[in-house]
Amino acid sequence: MRQIILFFLMILSSSLLAQELKIDVKVNAPKLKLADPRVFQTLERSVSEFLNNTKWTSDEFETHEKIEGSLLITITEEYSTSSFVADIAVQGIRPVFNSNYTTLLFNRLDKDFKLEYEEMQSIEVSKGIYIDDFSSLLSFYVYLLLGMDYDSFSPLGGEQYFQIAESVLNAVPQNSVNAAGWSLSGKKENRYWLMENLLNPRYRPYRQSTYEYHRLGLDVMSDDPDRGKAIMVSVLKEMDKVNESYPNSIVLRNFLDSKRDEIIEIFKGGSRGQKNTVYNLMARLDPSQMSNYAVIRQ
Repeated sequence: MRQIILFFLMILSSSLLAQELKIDVKVNAPKLKLADPRVFQTLERSVSEFLNNTKWTSDEFETHEKIEGSLLITITEEYSTSSFVADIAVQGIRPVFNSNYTTLLFNRLDKDFKLEYEEMQSIEVSKGIYIDDFSSLLSFYVYLLLGMDYDSFSPLGGEQYFQIAESVLNAVPQNSVNAAGWSLSGKKENRYWLMENLLNPRYRPYRQSTYEYHRLGLDVMSDDPDRGKAIMVSVLKEMDKVNESYPNSIVLRNFLDSKRDEIIEIFKGGSRGQKNTVYNLMARLDPSQMSNYAVIRQ
């Protein structure tokens, strides 16, 4: 009996180590009038279990290698006890080599998502097969996070996961209640255009640059900060070229929204020439936020 118990404990331990994600899930429902608050407690638990207990890749992840992040669902309207509108904030975090520092890899607010959910409703992986909009949304962002994480460790390393995310997107029917967020005809910052940018060959210099920013820049900062900063300046110059060719693209906006505070913190301690270079680059890349970059030149 003891051997059997140990065997199953080993299987359980192996299973827990294998999972790729460690996502903190929160559901806020501040203005409820119709729904039972327990529904959202169940929703929070179900989403957390779905994200963190599902095996998403064929690779093995140790505990310290897991992709961390957060998912915040804020209920903004309720139509019935099971029909809602929500803003969904998704963040992905990447550890930086040989340090206790983590860097924000992905930061996105998906607004006005129409959410149908009943207590104890199952959530399933939508890998090219449409189940419901919420399962598709969660699966989409998981594969997107995986793609971005793998891209940051090897050039174009996330390609297969971006392709799976695209298959999730393509499986959503055109008559979906959230069609505007999934379709070509929607806003230029929707899920369709995010995926289009990431898989479009013309944006490959952007993806190559994200690898260089993380693996060749941030990851060497603990050993050689001057080299790391130099690489990051060259990345910002490449991003500037991408912006000249494809101004205000959604992938570049995501990069800036994720990295703005980090860039400021790193380069406010740079050389005078480096500070001026970065400030001028950000004036072109992120002009609406220039008041935040003023500290770089002080």
